[in-house]
Amino acid sequence: MNDDHLLTQKRSLLAALLIHVPFDGWTSKALAQAAKDCGYDAGLVARIFPEGAVEALEFWVAETDAAMLHALESRDLMAMKIRERVKAAVMTRLELVAPHREAVRRALTLEALPYHAPRALRQLYRTVDAIWYAAGDTATDFNFYTKRMLLAGVYAATLMHWLDDRSEGFASTAAFLDRRLSDVMRIQSAKGKVGKLFERLPSPLRGMRRV
Repeated sequence: MNDDHLLTQKRSLLAALLIHVPFDGWTSKALAQAAKDCGYDAGLVARIFPEGAVEALEFWVAETDAAMLHALESRDLMAMKIRERVKAAVMTRLELVAPHREAVRRALTLEALPYHAPRALRQLYRTVDAIWYAAGDTATDFNFYTKRMLLAGVYAATLMHWLDDRSEGFASTAAFLDRRLSDVMRIQSAKGKVGKLFERLPSPLRGMRRV
């Protein structure tokens, strides 16, 4: 089985799985139903997604991240302010999964289980890293990690708001995201001011900056 053929099979099985997830969750039952729809036997499914439905979920997250980056290529993000780039990326990603909102809800329920927490955190990191990449982030110092940590909180909170948003064009979610990004910008601004203050202090006191 070559890589291209495997990728095609993964995408076919995922598309079928997303139909069953709202009813059966990200479970072996839903995966079995999807396999039946595709005409795949159990042995083939085990080769496509060896870890079962949770691996299919991880594949979906990665595919959506890639689709978000592709969709943003046609937009002149560099002409926008940084917060507008981030907002555009987040809203684009939410629009991509909008047809499968219940599947997202089921995914969050599954990943809330302690056993799946490490996988969920990896997926969240990859998503926010992709968002920052789309926004043109070039940080290589400690800011690289703090930016992703802050955005992870913003994205997670926005996702929870979006799940119950029934406003036209997700206007409520966009406004919620604006408020969260404003909070982050204030934190970043305050951090920068504190850093400059400590730079003016006598050298023995600069170590306090870490605190």
